Amino acid sequence: MTTPAPAAASRAAFAPKARRHPLLHPAAKVVLFVLCLSPLAWLVWRAFANTLGANPAEALIRGLGEWALRLLWITLAVTPLRQWTGQPALARFRRMLGLFAFFYASLHLLAYGWLDMGLDLADIARDIVKRPFILMGFAAWLMLVPLAATSFNRAIKALGAKRWQLLHRLVYLIAIVGLMHFIWMRAGKNNFAEPAIYGAILLVLLGWRIWKRAKG
Repeated sequence: MTTPAPAAASRAAFAPKARRHPLLHPAAKVVLFVLCLSPLAWLVWRAFANTLGANPAEALIRGLGEWALRLLWITLAVTPLRQWTGQPALARFRRMLGLFAFFYASLHLLAYGWLDMGLDLADIARDIVKRPFILMGFAAWLMLVPLAATSFNRAIKALGAKRWQLLHRLVYLIAIVGLMHFIWMRAGKNNFAEPAIYGAILLVLLGWRIWKRAKG
């Protein structure tokens, strides 16, 4: 057995430790968790402060729905951003972002059922059937349920990687249906500017995936 030379040992002792990438730091997920909850905190604070406008119930329902879409879009953007930026550590945030998208979508549905319909299940069922844009939103939420329920390692092992991946490709259909819900809802006020932005982003994200699949 050999021992290091004194000079080499000295250099090793005082060599700076390799810095952990910020995205790999344990606190990174905590920061993301707080950031994902901040829109809800802001909406709740505005509701209690009575600053949601003339129709606070509608503002709260729509705000929750818009954040569900934003987080779903961000979730879809993780893989392209990971490859474009050369930051594989971004992948560790995809699950949390997807679950928060489901969380906000569920709050959006709950707020509609409670604030608009008084939690009357019969009236809610009739309204879903009667108004197509609500039907689209409810369909998107229903498709999110199995994705959220299988977003854990135990579910991946139980389903097997291939079946799990096949199931989670539903996210693309969910995004399209969710966008249709958003467009249809804004159509009543002839406000298509924001849905057009969401549509353009989704077109880029889906187009990139189609291009990658065709290339590979």
